[in-house]
Amino acid sequence: MACHGCARTIHSTPPRSSYPEPVKKTPVKDPPTSRPYSIAGKRYTPLKSAKGFSQKGIASWYGKKFHGRKTANGEIYNMYAMTAAHKTLPMGTWVRVFNLENNRRIDIRINDRGPFVSGRIIDLSYTGAKKLGMANQGTAKVKLVALGRATAYSLKTSKPVKYEAVDYWKGNFTVQVGAFQVKSNAVNFKKKLSRRFKNAHIMVHRDWRGTFYRVRIMKYSNLKHAMDFAEKYKNSGLGNAFVVAE
Repeated sequence: MACHGCARTIHSTPPRSSYPEPVKKTPVKDPPTSRPYSIAGKRYTPLKSAKGFSQKGIASWYGKKFHGRKTANGEIYNMYAMTAAHKTLPMGTWVRVFNLENNRRIDIRINDRGPFVSGRIIDLSYTGAKKLGMANQGTAKVKLVALGRATAYSLKTSKPVKYEAVDYWKGNFTVQVGAFQVKSNAVNFKKKLSRRFKNAHIMVHRDWRGTFYRVRIMKYSNLKHAMDFAEKYKNSGLGNAFVVAE
């Protein structure tokens, strides 16, 4: 007997291709802007974080020559925006800059690396330099105070009104004093250092150039203490030294 108006539901297993593929877990890597880098033979180690960071030195500014080019963090440099370059502060950090010559101050965001000129600590955008009253002379003595990353903005001015404080000075720091491609040379150097310094150890690094045995000494939880030791090591004539975060 026919059943008019009846419909038969057929259940079937969908083809395998319709199932979502499992998400593959990949190791989290530090962004390129937070990795150590070298300019003109000098090595810089970006800070991972910063609360109470302050610094005194010379500020400069950069303008038309770089306007429209990419900054170190991939943004397009706009000489009329309130941005700046710093050698080691984390990208996105807001910094309060005090002009020690005229008592003006500005808040500005780090989005680039530099300046790589001895004695200079920050490169401001043209607008930043103009507001700080130093665009005409090109440089000025300044003090920097890190505010942190912005967490809230003014609806009227679009300026940050609240910051997330970050501790730039705390972490695990050591001082690198040598790098060798021959392992035995690194081992001998480490033995020699062990007689005078604590925590002498070797870190193996591999890249497209080959394998390097990096010799490091000391251990600090405070960045300033590590920087002071590295400076003392260099001034004593023992060789080059720079701070790294481990």
